[in-house]
Amino acid sequence: MLIGLWIRDVVLIEALDLSIGPGLTALTGETGAGKSIILDALGLAVGVRAEAGLVRQGAAQAAVSAVFAPAPDHPIWDVLEDKGLSYARDEDLVLRRTLSADGRSRAFVNDQATSATVLRELGDLLLEVHGQHETVGLLDARTHRPLLDAYGSLAGLGGAVAARWTDWRATRARADELREIVGRAAAESEELTLRLSELDRLDPQPGEETVLAEERAILGAAEKALSDISDAREAFNGLSGKLAQAIRAVEHARTRAIAAGATEEGTAVTRLAAASAAIDRVFGEAQEAEAAVDAAAGAFDFRPDQLEKTEERLFELRGMARKLTVSVEELPILRVRFAARLRAMESSEDDLKAAEAAVAAARAAYLEAAGKLTEARGAAGERLATAVMGELAPLKLDKARFRVAVEPLPEDRAGPSGQDRVAFEIATNPGAPFGDLGAIASGGELARFALALKASLAGRAEGPQPLMIFDEVDQGVGGAVADAVGLRLKRLASAAQVLVVTHSPQVAARAEAHWRISKAGDGERLRTAVETLSAAEREEEIARMLAGAQITDAARAAARALMHA
Repeated sequence: MLIGLWIRDVVLIEALDLSIGPGLTALTGETGAGKSIILDALGLAVGVRAEAGLVRQGAAQAAVSAVFAPAPDHPIWDVLEDKGLSYARDEDLVLRRTLSADGRSRAFVNDQATSATVLRELGDLLLEVHGQHETVGLLDARTHRPLLDAYGSLAGLGGAVAARWTDWRATRARADELREIVGRAAAESEELTLRLSELDRLDPQPGEETVLAEERAILGAAEKALSDISDAREAFNGLSGKLAQAIRAVEHARTRAIAAGATEEGTAVTRLAAASAAIDRVFGEAQEAEAAVDAAAGAFDFRPDQLEKTEERLFELRGMARKLTVSVEELPILRVRFAARLRAMESSEDDLKAAEAAVAAARAAYLEAAGKLTEARGAAGERLATAVMGELAPLKLDKARFRVAVEPLPEDRAGPSGQDRVAFEIATNPGAPFGDLGAIASGGELARFALALKASLAGRAEGPQPLMIFDEVDQGVGGAVADAVGLRLKRLASAAQVLVVTHSPQVAARAEAHWRISKAGDGERLRTAVETLSAAEREEEIARMLAGAQITDAARAAARALMHA
């Protein structure tokens, strides 16, 4: 609902602040007073194309703010979310637009800069305009199908069609995927089989690279240690021989000394015996040390070919990883993946047949649901056409004929909303062919037809209703027809907010609120003024509309009668 309109420097309006309530609000005044300026200003706020001529002469820029109070479940909040604009569902929504004298404009939503396109998208959800120059919404054939579905209470059937469409689309996507797999299977299968056989032969294990790297490091160190031990053993072999030779030489010397007559207690013999004993001790220690070295060599669990085999295995794993452009750790995973891929290829043809059968079943289910929706739309269209035709005669459109065309779409154009093209069509004269609503030439007739259609749809719409603006819907009619217009506007306003620009007292009398638009000031400084009328002032204004310049008591009595009819 629109609750406020703030206008600055738009054409003849210097400054205007309006509060708007629910129900029906009438805007009246002499021709040229500026009623259309208020609608133009509102259009500026909701993203209508801006023209520099809207800026008041002498002003730097025009500015308009429209304050709306959408319900918490209004779809406009989803649009704000999608556009990345901040909002609070329990607060008002402010659309603001500025227009400079050079034609440049700026747009804001809750004081956040945005584009006029975004304002227009929001405005399309918040209000409809039915008037002399355009009927926003009804002329757009894209709105006809949802309007018909709401009128016929077809949400349940529509939901079933949407669900069947989703199923059909999902099964088609699966079948297309399998069809692509089958198409690639021959070329891929040969390559995958070769790669899998290589991996099977290699048999990579999880964590094997780390284990082999550690083993190679240990074996490399062991090989170097054993080389050093071998050098020590060779040194011991030479030492043992020399010690044995030394013992023999000392013993020979002692034997010769004794043979020459030296006694055992003699100095030479005694010392040679001590030398022999010392060398024998060294010889024993050397043999013990040699045994310890041999024992240390035996402690190394090392085979000469073990390091070579470890390095070859590590090189082979890393070579395969480079070939397949993965890490060594991924080789076991890739092996499993290749095997699964081959199994999938082997079963893909059977899967494809099953998927194609599922597609056919989903298609049949969709077409059955869509057919039921088409039938229901046809029946609802006939009821709506009958209801609209019943509204046309009281609105002086009795020569016009209305119908709802429900035409099948090609299957490739079907969608979640069904397989129908829905269009509201009209024939303005007897014998004339049916055409789209734009065939109504007269702006007043177009606005009255919109009123007839809206009156027929009243109470059937789903979700929050937009503000409806009718601009001179009573053009060219009076008396009973004008009263019929007012009655239908009143009926619409019971469930929605309605603004009507009118010259008809019968229409103005039906309103809950009444604004009088007038010009004030001298010839060089004319200004548009808006007065919110009290009950007594409303009576006087309606009397003026009935009597003209000279307001009589009879006109006032007639005004009272209209207001209390």
